[in-house]
Amino acid sequence: MKIAVVGGGAWGTALAHVFGSRGHEVTLWAREADVVEHINASHANPRFLPGARLHHAVRASGSLAEAVHGASCVVFAAPSHVLRDVARAAAPAIARDATLVVATKGLEQETLLLMTEVVEQEVRGRPVVALSGPSFALEVAQGQPTALVAASTNSDASQLVQQAIGNGSVRVYTNDDVIGVELGGALKNVMAVATGIAEGVGLGLNSRAALITRGLAEMTRIGAAVGARPDTFAGLAGMGDLVLTCTGALSRNRAVGIEVGKGRSLADVLAGKESVAEGVVTASSALALAERHDVEMPIARAVARVLFEGCSARDAIAGLMGRELRPERDP
Repeated sequence: MKIAVVGGGAWGTALAHVFGSRGHEVTLWAREADVVEHINASHANPRFLPGARLHHAVRASGSLAEAVHGASCVVFAAPSHVLRDVARAAAPAIARDATLVVATKGLEQETLLLMTEVVEQEVRGRPVVALSGPSFALEVAQGQPTALVAASTNSDASQLVQQAIGNGSVRVYTNDDVIGVELGGALKNVMAVATGIAEGVGLGLNSRAALITRGLAEMTRIGAAVGARPDTFAGLAGMGDLVLTCTGALSRNRAVGIEVGKGRSLADVLAGKESVAEGVVTASSALALAERHDVEMPIARAVARVLFEGCSARDAIAGLMGRELRPERDP
């Protein structure tokens, strides 16, 4: 197939490499001229994915229209806060019979829409697939075994993506619970910031295990309220991605949390960073979604207090531990 990957960050670059290794003709669109130049000249993206060599089938373009023109599969991997603008700009050049894949994780801040919903609004009339799961970009590019989920209400579309990306190192499962898969991918980033904050404060593994487990309960609770299947959160896009992002050394969200937990301001931590920590962006959106559906998310609330309201990490943790006692399972 001819495949376009929209977004030259770490994840978009890794996906382009995987598609290229499957024998597809891949064009990667990047906004940054140096990324385009390096990929075409040396099959590498040292700015966003240092240490990885890309398949020779991957070429890059600075023209969005050129990248998506004639592609039978268009993969969106732009950050959540620019996804709508990028999808809108790409829409006129996307083929009518193209399958759209959304690899961005997050919630749109203004509307609280899922990323697939954003793309569906801007590029109408094509099947849309959410691609998620526990996957550090560098490890994917290095060919380390990885399992992903392709979620869509269109089974033909999800199976197409499953076949197109699956190779000896990437195994893709299909799912029709798009809401659950997308919420899992978005909300786990908030929980990773929380575990990072706890680590930065100096708390140990007991605390991390508690945050991961209760974080999963929060994710499942809000997911059920908005129409997801609870069992989805026990799968790759829920528990799998949550564990990876909360414990892995390559997690940007965990890393941001650690520095904030040490007492640095959020602005200072984020200054000069090339890559986006989606958990910071998603924290306020998650709370707004919870308020809309009258769902408790105390860990997400604690993260937002620390990031945006000047609350100290230790006070936020004390607030979580001092909450009214309750059963483990929701009634």
